[in-house]
Amino acid sequence: MLDETNYVPRLRSDYQDRIKGLLKEEFSYKNEMEIPRLDKIVLNIGAGSEAVRDSKKAKSAADDLTKISGQRAVVTKAKKSIAGFRVREDMPLGAKVTLRGNRMYDFLDRLVTIALPRVRDFRGIKPSFDGRGNFATGIKEHIVFPEINYDQVDEVWGMDVIITTTAATDAEAKALLKHFNMPFSS
Repeated sequence: MLDETNYVPRLRSDYQDRIKGLLKEEFSYKNEMEIPRLDKIVLNIGAGSEAVRDSKKAKSAADDLTKISGQRAVVTKAKKSIAGFRVREDMPLGAKVTLRGNRMYDFLDRLVTIALPRVRDFRGIKPSFDGRGNFATGIKEHIVFPEINYDQVDEVWGMDVIITTTAATDAEAKALLKHFNMPFSS
């Protein structure tokens, strides 16, 4: 069992020891607090039409997301009814989890070093920033994570990964993620 009190993730210590200095030099920050850092990572699985037909699908998505993140996932529910999609208010439709601190750094490490290289025909991630320094990407199959046993999976889910940073611009956020070895395609 890991001792949580003294444990420092590899990427967190790399950020403190190496990346902060590189970013300070690259963007010539005057103050330590100006240096961009990771704020949180949000993972989301939308079960969609599968969950409309079978309410257990959202629970299954939440269980898989819990295994991937190491933190209990929350089942997301419909905010309002939409008759055309056969969705009722409060119907479970997916799952989400917000990671901060050590779990966030552990997840980013597993995403970059293990999961993304396992994606079929992987040629890098297309940079997709929102203009405020936040990054979003999607993974077509959640089974690329080693925590998921392929033989026990009843459904292959797509997954959204949103990385929120304290960077003021997209260029700063991209530089931060590049230093974390995020495999951008261009």
